[in-house]
Parts: sequence; structure tokens; C-alpha cells
Amino acid sequence: MADSPAANGNGGGMPQGDVPTINALAQYTKDLSFENPNAPRSLQPKEGQGPQINIQVNVNAQQLSETDFEVELKLEGDAKVQNEVLFAFEVTYAGVFRLLNIPADQIHPAVMIECPRLLFPFARQIVAEAVRNGGFPPLYIDPIDFVGLYRQKMIEQQGAQGPLAS
Repeated sequence: MADSPAANGNGGGMPQGDVPTINALAQYTKDLSFENPNAPRSLQPKEGQGPQINIQVNVNAQQLSETDFEVELKLEGDAKVQNEVLFAFEVTYAGVFRLLNIPADQIHPAVMIECPRLLFPFARQIVAEAVRNGGFPPLYIDPIDFVGLYRQKMIEQQGAQGPLAS
């Protein structure tokens, strides 16, 4: 009974042997910007079509040690009605992750897919609250396909013959 630690139901048990794990050591907002450039006019009810919302997503990572990586999830976007900006936002939400017992050929996909997948709900909530605090209904960004984003980035990098981003 004393040979193996008992899991406490919330991930508190220590991984045994060579079980692949990703641990979030820290999460934090690196940059946050919200602009409401045409207030109070932009807050007045608009007739007709709703706003056109544009969102860009970018993931960057930096290796800090043999097992630790800082991963940044950057969300940028705006809402426009007839080319008039209602609001614009930018958030860079980051985390430090420790990857253990992950095969070398799977580290890059784990860092660029699984880590931002863990960060996304927090970044999404920050955007929703910033938009709401700017006087608009909260903007809940749809789930992001990080596998598709990763594949697209790899295709672009192979086309440019550049090294893989880390």
C-alpha cells in the first residue's frame, strides 16, 4: 500500500514511471488591449445587420529548459459595422508548461496544440469580459481547431523551407 501514491481525484497523484504528462506550472496575461474608439456613438443601437467580427489566432512557444516551455496564445480581433470599428481587442495569454515522458517527435505538436488548447478557455474569458466591460454584449469566441491551425502552420513553413517554430 505504501509502494504507490494514491491519486486524490484531482490530478494530485504523482505520475508513475514513464506516463506522458503536460503540467501547467503558471498561466498569465502578458498583454491586454481593448479599444472602443468611437464611443459613445458605437454604443448606440444599430439598425439592420449585426457587426462583422474578425479574429486572428497565433501560437508561439519558447523552450525554457529541457522540459519547460513558455507558450503564448495571441487572440486579436475587432467588430465593425459598415467599416466603422465598434471595438478592437488583443490579448496574449501565456503559460509555462512542463512536458515529461513525451517522445521527442511528439514534443513540438504537444507544445503547439495541447498547450494552447489548455490556455484557450482562459483567454476566451478575458476577451468576453473586456468586450462586456467596454459596453457591448460579451464576445464568446468559438472553439479553435488547434490541430488544423498547427497543420496549416507546418504547411506554410514547409513551403517557405524554414525551420520549425518552437
